[in-house]
Amino acid sequence: MATSQSFLTSLSRNAGTLVRKYAPLTVLIGLVVLFTFISPNLMTVNNLTLMLRQISFATISAVGIMFVMISGAIDLSIGSQIVFTNIVMAILMARYHVNPALAILCCLAMGTLLGTVNGILSVRLQIHPLIITLGTATIYKGLGYIVADGKNIIGLPESFKVLGQGYLGPVPIPVAIMIVIALIANLILTRTYFGRYVFAMGGNAEAARLAGLNIDKMRVGTFAICGFASGITSVLLLSRVFSGQVFTGQGIEFDCLTAALLGGVSFIGGEGTIFGLVTGVLIIGVLNNAMQLAGLADFYQNVVKGTVLLVAVGFDMYQKRRKVKEASARVSAQ
Repeated sequence: MATSQSFLTSLSRNAGTLVRKYAPLTVLIGLVVLFTFISPNLMTVNNLTLMLRQISFATISAVGIMFVMISGAIDLSIGSQIVFTNIVMAILMARYHVNPALAILCCLAMGTLLGTVNGILSVRLQIHPLIITLGTATIYKGLGYIVADGKNIIGLPESFKVLGQGYLGPVPIPVAIMIVIALIANLILTRTYFGRYVFAMGGNAEAARLAGLNIDKMRVGTFAICGFASGITSVLLLSRVFSGQVFTGQGIEFDCLTAALLGGVSFIGGEGTIFGLVTGVLIIGVLNNAMQLAGLADFYQNVVKGTVLLVAVGFDMYQKRRKVKEASARVSAQ
């Protein structure tokens, strides 16, 4: 009887693990099948290419947010960073005729700096990163509006257009860059000490500190990575839109956060995979694209995406509670 009970418990635990692991992929496949019947245009080559290009920007930013979330923090300012950096970069090229390559380096450095500022403020002020980045998001967005002076920045060099609008064979350049960044991020998280430290920090920061990990430096480092990712996204979006606009990048943090949670990146920290993250971004991409094809107004789309975010957070918390119960059950059994 005890053996049978143990077998059932083990089977239930393994089934739960498989559900949690493959739930995002199952949801993605289900959405693709459903919306293909509703809108046959969803799976056309042109639409798929457009959708992949659209999600590439969010994926790159989401990779940066993923590092912060796994470490046990959060960054709500990445969209505002893009607002600020894309305006500054556009001004450098359009008004001061800075070489595009140098302007790109400036944008990446600026994004990294803004992310680093978030990390330093979080460490020095000992305030939760959610509050810190909510404040800096307002500051960065305001600075973007001030620098732009209410105008769109036009007159960018034609050579700069290729990054956001060009192709490598049949593959859009932003998609190729997204794939490279995802692979590099996966390598860092799974094959380096830094990646292991990020997971350890998110799993139990105090235990990691007692083990000798410099939590403060790691915190600043993860925010710097997030800022660097925002810089890359800013470059690609500016090249795609081809004019500096204060609306570029606004709200992207919402899609990134939702995609990360859908893909299994824990809101509390310590968990997440690049495969899950990309799956989550694809779910959001399919939803956005299908709603656009259906002609739904923006406010309907906001309702749907807000609901998805709440469901993703709820599922994440359910997973955490279930794991705690399973751990307690194992301890009791021993």
